[in-house]
Amino acid sequence: MSQKANYTKINSKMWDEWASAGGEWSLAINHQNFADATQGIFDVYLTPCKPVPHNWFIPFKKAKILGLASGGGQQCPVFAAQHAEVTVFDYSDKQLELEKMVSTREGYSIDLVKGDMSKTFPFENETFDMIFNPVSNCYIQDVEHVWQECFRVLKKGGVLLSGFANPALYLFGEDEEALHVVHKLPYDGTKNTVENDEELIKNGGVQFSHSLETQIGGQLKAGFTLQDLYEDHHHKGKITEYMPCYIATKSIK
Repeated sequence: MSQKANYTKINSKMWDEWASAGGEWSLAINHQNFADATQGIFDVYLTPCKPVPHNWFIPFKKAKILGLASGGGQQCPVFAAQHAEVTVFDYSDKQLELEKMVSTREGYSIDLVKGDMSKTFPFENETFDMIFNPVSNCYIQDVEHVWQECFRVLKKGGVLLSGFANPALYLFGEDEEALHVVHKLPYDGTKNTVENDEELIKNGGVQFSHSLETQIGGQLKAGFTLQDLYEDHHHKGKITEYMPCYIATKSIK
C-alpha cells in the first residue's frame, strides 16, 4: 500500500529510478559542453524546449547560485564553468551523484545538499544571488511555501528563475487519436486511486497542478516583482499540438 503522506519520498525514489535509467533530465553535460560554457557558449532550460534568454541571468562570476531541484548535471555545471559558487538542493541521491560526477571530471567544487523543498530550506536568510528552479514544483503540494522560502534565502535584488507546468496540462489524458478531459482542477495526486508505490512511480509520481494564482500570484504574495515570462511547449505528446504546456518566469526580490 502507498504511504501518500510521504509523497515526496515516492517522488524522490521515482527520480532515482529515472536517473539510473538514463532519463532525459538526467543526461549530464559532456566535457565539450562544459568547455563551451567557460567561453559563455551555452543553453540551459527551465522548461523542456525553449532555452532561457541570456539576458535573464546575473553576472555569474562569484555569484552565489542555488540550483533548486536542479540536480542531474545539466544546468548547474554551466554556472560553475563561469565561476559561480553553486549549491544544488535536490531530493534525489542519483541526481546529486550526477552533479558530483561532472564536478569531479571538470575539477570544480560544488555544494550538494539533499533535501525536500516542501520543508524549510536548510539555508540562512539572504544567502543567494540567484535561484534556478526548473520544472519541479508539480511534485510539491504547497507551492506558495516554495516561493516564500525562495524569497527568504535570496539576497535583496536577487533573481528567481523558475519553470512550471501550465495547470491546464492536468485536465487531459491522451491516446494516439485524441485528448480526453479526465481530471478536475486543481489536480491533487494524493487523491489518486492508485495506491501501489511502484505503480505511482511508473505513472510519473505524485503530482499536483497549481493555479496561476498560486504560481505567479504566489510569487507576488511572497514579495517578488515579476519582471518577465515566456511560454513553452512540451517536446512530445499530442497536447503540445494545441497549447503551450509550460511557463517560465523571472522575478526579482
